[in-house]
Amino acid sequence: MTEDILLLLGVASVWTLLAIGYAIAPWGDMIGYARVWGLGAALFFVVAALVWNAARQP
Repeated sequence: MTEDILLLLGVASVWTLLAIGYAIAPWGDMIGYARVWGLGAALFFVVAALVWNAARQP
């Protein structure tokens, strides 16, 4: 179960970096992509928290 949490956190971190990259891109129309990647990262963080919470339950 620990590997699942680490994988989810890794994916969420990469998606966060992509969102930041798109947000600071010099092209004006990339902000929509930053929102999509940011929302995806937030969802992965939420799923990782749920999996972590489920792993702690006896």
